[in-house]
Amino acid sequence: MSNVFAMLPQPQEENCERFDETGLYVCDEFLEFYEAQGGLEIFGYPLTETFYDSALRQVQYFQRARLELHPRASGGYKVLRGFLVKELGYRFPPLPVEQIPPFNNLQRYFPETGHTVSYAFLDYFRERGGLETFGYPRSEFMLEGEYIVQYFDWAQMEWHPEITSGPQIRLTNLGEIYLERFGLPGECDGSQRIGPVTRLRVSASVRHIIIGQEEKQTVYVYATDQWERPVKGAVASVVVHNGRYECEPTDANGFTRSEFWISEELPPGRKVVVDVKVGHENVEGATQIFFLPWW
Repeated sequence: MSNVFAMLPQPQEENCERFDETGLYVCDEFLEFYEAQGGLEIFGYPLTETFYDSALRQVQYFQRARLELHPRASGGYKVLRGFLVKELGYRFPPLPVEQIPPFNNLQRYFPETGHTVSYAFLDYFRERGGLETFGYPRSEFMLEGEYIVQYFDWAQMEWHPEITSGPQIRLTNLGEIYLERFGLPGECDGSQRIGPVTRLRVSASVRHIIIGQEEKQTVYVYATDQWERPVKGAVASVVVHNGRYECEPTDANGFTRSEFWISEELPPGRKVVVDVKVGHENVEGATQIFFLPWW
C-alpha cells in the first residue's frame, strides 16, 4: 500500500448505509457496531470515510467518536472506540479518599479511575449501556462554560436542564473537536476525506448601515457548511433594488464581498433590502440584510 493514509472505497451495497446529512457511508463492521451501540444518539453522523491512519488501523470519524477496526480484538465486536478524551488532553486527578461517597442509588464510585458518576449523569449512564458505551468516568461533574459536564473514556456528557422532555443529558461532539484541533493524519488534504457540502449557512453584513447617496457600499458575505466549516469556492451574488452584483468566489476562510455605488433612485430614509445568494456545486443558501440611504 503506497499511501497508508489512503481512503478506502465507499461501495453502495446492502451492507452500507448512506447518511444524506454528510453524504458519507457507514459500512460492514462499522455499521454493525454503530447500530448495535447506540447509533445516531451516541455517535452522531459520520464525518469521514473509512481510511487507514498512521498506526495502520482502519478508522472512521463521527461527530462524537472515532471508531477503529481491530481484527484480532476479543469479544463480540472487532470495532472499538478511540480514546478521544485522553488524546484531547482531558485529565483530572482522582477524588480524594475523604470525599468518596457511601454507596447509594444516586451516586456510584468507580475505584478503577477514582471518580464518581452521580444524579442525571448516572441515570443516563445506566440507561445507555454503562461501561460498554461510555467506559469509566475520567472526571467528576464540573461546570464548563454554560453547562455542567463530565468526562468518560469515550464521551463527554453535558447536562441541559432547559430540556423539559426526555433525557437532559447530551453528548459533546468530541469527533468534531478532535478534527478541528488536529485535522486528519497523513500527507493528503483533509478535505479529501471530510464529507461533501450538503448545506450552506450564509451570513452577510454591510459596511455602512446608514449611507449617503452617491457613496460606495460594501456587502460582506460569509459561507460555511453543515459543520460550520468555511466553504471555499462558493459563488455569491448580491441583489440590491434593480442591480445585481456578482462576487468573487469565497476564499479559504469562506469570505467574499461586493461593492457598489448608491444610486439616486434609492429613496432616502427608506430601508433597502439586500438579497444575498450563495451556491456551491448543487447546494444553495441565502440570507437578507438591509441598509438605510440618507440625504
